[in-house]
Amino acid sequence: MSDASSYRQILRSSSVIGGASVVNIGIGLLRMKAVALLLGPSGVGLIGLFTNLVALVSTVAGLGIGNVGTRQIAEAAGRSDPQRIATARRALFWGTLMLAGGGALVIWSLRGVFAAYVLNDATLAPQIGWLSLAVALTVAAASQNALLNGLRRIGDIARVQIASAVLSTVLGLLALWCWGAPGIVAFVVAAPLATFVLGHVFVARLPKVQAPASDVRELSNQWRVLVRLGTAFMVAGLAAVAAQLVVRTLVQRDLGADALGHFQAAWAISMTYIGFVLRAMGTDFYPRLTAIIQDRDAVNRLVNQQTEVALLLATPVLLAMLALAPWVIRLLYTAEFAEAALVLRWQVLGDFLKIASWPLGFILLASGAGRTYMLTEWTAMGVFVLLTWIGLPLLGLAASGMAFVGLYVVYLPLVYWLAVRRTAFTYSPRIVKVMISCLACAIVLMTISTHSEIATRVIGLCIASIFAAFNFRQLLAVVSNGSEAGKLRIARRAMDRLLTRKE
Repeated sequence: MSDASSYRQILRSSSVIGGASVVNIGIGLLRMKAVALLLGPSGVGLIGLFTNLVALVSTVAGLGIGNVGTRQIAEAAGRSDPQRIATARRALFWGTLMLAGGGALVIWSLRGVFAAYVLNDATLAPQIGWLSLAVALTVAAASQNALLNGLRRIGDIARVQIASAVLSTVLGLLALWCWGAPGIVAFVVAAPLATFVLGHVFVARLPKVQAPASDVRELSNQWRVLVRLGTAFMVAGLAAVAAQLVVRTLVQRDLGADALGHFQAAWAISMTYIGFVLRAMGTDFYPRLTAIIQDRDAVNRLVNQQTEVALLLATPVLLAMLALAPWVIRLLYTAEFAEAALVLRWQVLGDFLKIASWPLGFILLASGAGRTYMLTEWTAMGVFVLLTWIGLPLLGLAASGMAFVGLYVVYLPLVYWLAVRRTAFTYSPRIVKVMISCLACAIVLMTISTHSEIATRVIGLCIASIFAAFNFRQLLAVVSNGSEAGKLRIARRAMDRLLTRKE
């Protein structure tokens, strides 16, 4: 595949998944606004804790099945081996069934422990018991996504994302409207329920397995790989959700329920808007990288291309978010959440480093380096928790945002060093220039924001607009190999598609 074709594939996948993510972002913003108006900061914080608890138990129960399942199916599909694909699908189904049931049983059995020691309120045990349903549905939905992802059904994944966002928002807000604070559990369960139901619809439409029944030995081999790699990836994934849960607990303990709501507000916005880039990496880039992981040159070329496209797409949004953080907080929540603006700005600064580091982390995932990936994740998340623990008494809530930056200050050099050792990776000079210029502008805006919000907005929007124009030209250049005729042809096709849709 030529460089221009590879860039076009990355951009095409990013546009499909990114388009779905933009719709999800819009829906998510409306959902956050409604929740803030209905429940206030303390309710938003409790939703964050419940959601984080579901993620924690689901990560353990899921045993990394999303990552490893995608890898196994993508590898079999890359070899065009129907029998291997069929075996991977069957192993994924039966493995998921057992894991989902086990996860639900764990959270139901330990509901009193979680209520007393995580939420610091033993009266919430019955509500946590109902979260067992959310855990089972989350694990099951992850296997559906792994199957669609491994088979490169990008359009179906985008449709599931959009439809489930709409359905879960309607169901969740209806529960809060009817029941108020007692409806928080139903609000949390609505998201995995909608994702599972709609995921099942699209999985059921996949071509039926046209291969002989897999014997026990073949299934055992698949399960052995799922368990061996999945355990490492599960422990690695556990680092992220456990760190988030510990940080939320620290914030609530040291600063109170309202501060937890402010942290949750900033975190939700940060994770929502950056999702349009990160989801595209997980959906298209990961399977493609897995298929070529034995070819060092091809791997390094693809990682550079993915990093460049991600930075070009995300930079204008990040800079605009940095400039408008207080206004965005008031728009999406209420004036009560004003303290979240500074946290959000620090998290945006960390997001620059996160986008640069993510493609490197996928090298470890695609190569099956489970232990190395696990140690890397735990090291970075340990830094996050440690810096938050030290900083909260000294700096207040802003310390949680600063700790997020510290996390990726450690993580990016670490995964870069590991990528160099594994594939002799090196960033292209063009990417280095983009990264330095983006970070420099972000740091300048952070400095200006301590003196004048008006100046920050004006200068920030001007810089974001300049980057948007430059990045658009750069994207046209890479997908057309720098040919002016190619650029005009691509722009003309885009305009034709737009006019056709309007008609």
